Amino acid sequence: MLRYTIRRLIQLVGVVLVLSLLLFAWLRVLPGGPVSALLGDRSTPEKAAELTKQLGLDQPIVVQYFKFLGRAATGDFGVSTGVQPGDSALDIFIQRFPATLELSFFAIVIAILVGVPLGYIAAKRRGGWFDNLSVVGSLIGVAVPVFFLAYVLKGVASSSLGLPSSGRQDAIDATRVTGFFTLDGIITGEWDATFNALEHLILPAIALATIPFAVIFRITRAAVLDVLDEDFVRTAESKGLTASVIRRRHVLRNAMLPVVTTIGLQTGALLSGAVLTEKVFSFPGVGEALAIGFERRDYPVLLLLIIMATSVYVVVNLLVDLSYALIDPRIRTR
Repeated sequence: MLRYTIRRLIQLVGVVLVLSLLLFAWLRVLPGGPVSALLGDRSTPEKAAELTKQLGLDQPIVVQYFKFLGRAATGDFGVSTGVQPGDSALDIFIQRFPATLELSFFAIVIAILVGVPLGYIAAKRRGGWFDNLSVVGSLIGVAVPVFFLAYVLKGVASSSLGLPSSGRQDAIDATRVTGFFTLDGIITGEWDATFNALEHLILPAIALATIPFAVIFRITRAAVLDVLDEDFVRTAESKGLTASVIRRRHVLRNAMLPVVTTIGLQTGALLSGAVLTEKVFSFPGVGEALAIGFERRDYPVLLLLIIMATSVYVVVNLLVDLSYALIDPRIRTR
């Protein structure tokens, strides 16, 4: 297991390096660029040429890339030119990633708590009205665009339920400790701040959870149906084991491998930045920064955020692979 983990971590480094090279070259060929973004309407050929030289953009891409790697090794990923002009790209990621992590956590929790039980119940009652209704609901969850549902929740649910529709928290005097607003309120005992942060998370978390819920539900249902048809389940029933024992020891444990894989992939995707959801709800996370960065051609921020998003996705997949051994002991012997 240790060798496998080390090998996967080495692969992670290789993936990040290759991706950084591709991103670096791709961003440099996009129309516009940081020079025009910085100068704006004040741009003249002379000013553009001078700023291009100052930023080192007149050098070959290979030279620029290796200089970028040298700076990145010291934690210098460049300065934002559009998202938060003048701020370090690394500081922007550190400021915004807790917001994305907090939102993704609540979204995936909602998806798991609803998707797994519904998938199991639908499989146990296959062909019935509950099964058919659940399948239709999951199809709607996949088919409806996230931004459309986000706008519906923002316009309808927000006005009717009085829930906040933008931001992470109201302008209240709250102590910041970890960057996770709900956790900060618990640590400092400022429960009003925690409840306020939770209110701001409800609508974006529900919108973000729809697609993961639909996918987790369908995978759970399919996996449970496969296990229910296995001989060992019928043998357990013939031995007179209770339904709870059969469900816990035989059905769910054997059906969880594909479900865990799906949950891991969905979690990695959410942590990569929920661009549409964060943009609609003005949620100051990585996704919103990516959207602003593309609008304003902020190369340093785009490059760092996409690399970090990829790294998070690969690490989450590694954790999923390692969790297999805990779920299925047979994997430990391979």
